[in-house]
Amino acid sequence: MTMYARIKVFLEMIKFSHTIFALPFAFTGAVLAAKGLPTLAQAGWIVLAMVGARTAAMGLNRVIDADIDGRNPRTAGRAIPAGLLGRGSVTFFIALSVLLMLFAARMLNPLCLYLSPVALGFIFLYSYCKRFTALAHVVLGICLAGAPLGAWIAIRGSAELPAFLLAFAVLFWVAGFDILYALQDMDFDRQSGLHSIPAKLGVTGSLWTSRIFHVLSCLFLLGLYLQLGLGTFFLAGLVATCAMLLYEHHLLRGGNLDCLDAAFFNMNGYISVTLFVATLLDTLTAGAM
Repeated sequence: MTMYARIKVFLEMIKFSHTIFALPFAFTGAVLAAKGLPTLAQAGWIVLAMVGARTAAMGLNRVIDADIDGRNPRTAGRAIPAGLLGRGSVTFFIALSVLLMLFAARMLNPLCLYLSPVALGFIFLYSYCKRFTALAHVVLGICLAGAPLGAWIAIRGSAELPAFLLAFAVLFWVAGFDILYALQDMDFDRQSGLHSIPAKLGVTGSLWTSRIFHVLSCLFLLGLYLQLGLGTFFLAGLVATCAMLLYEHHLLRGGNLDCLDAAFFNMNGYISVTLFVATLLDTLTAGAM
């Protein structure tokens, strides 16, 4: 297989296109921290740091979970268990991604670089969580919550309360939808001795836990709105976000997984983009007044 083909398979394996879930939240944090548009250099380094971190996280997860993936009918076709990529090749891409993240963090400011090992630590921890705790979904939320928090730090060189409010909103948003996504592996997790909220609480308990997490996410966004005194555009984005979360849970009512792709991929992509656009319009119009 040529290097180009390996890269193509690797990008498909880590679902590179799903970066849309986290990147808009990083830019939301950056726009709020800058009270407008960050510089082109800041935006560029934030993108590279995000791409490096997410690529490393997904690649590491695929390497660590390769044996588990091979036993799960849903994931047996992934690149490593299917023999399309070797662990060595994936590890090489992971190393490059970590270096990209560290270099981008260094170019942003010293605090970003100093905190990079913390982010990498949570990324490493997540890949092992399902072996000993059902809270793996929360740890994943913490990993993605680093996107807006890190972007805020990238702009200001410090972290204030609004950054944490946004980070907690992302944490519970991600943990909530990851619980829903994990429903499809509930039986396999139980049979394999793996831990997850669905394996522990079943369908009904998982749906209610996800709902509670998403309510908490909306409450933290409301807290951010009040804390920063944001305007009509952000409020409209918040209302739209809550409506999309309600629709997501409506699609999956009763544990119906037929609409999982629409609920997981479509709705969550729309949510992150909607909130970013609302935040951007709010800060730009506020600056123009």
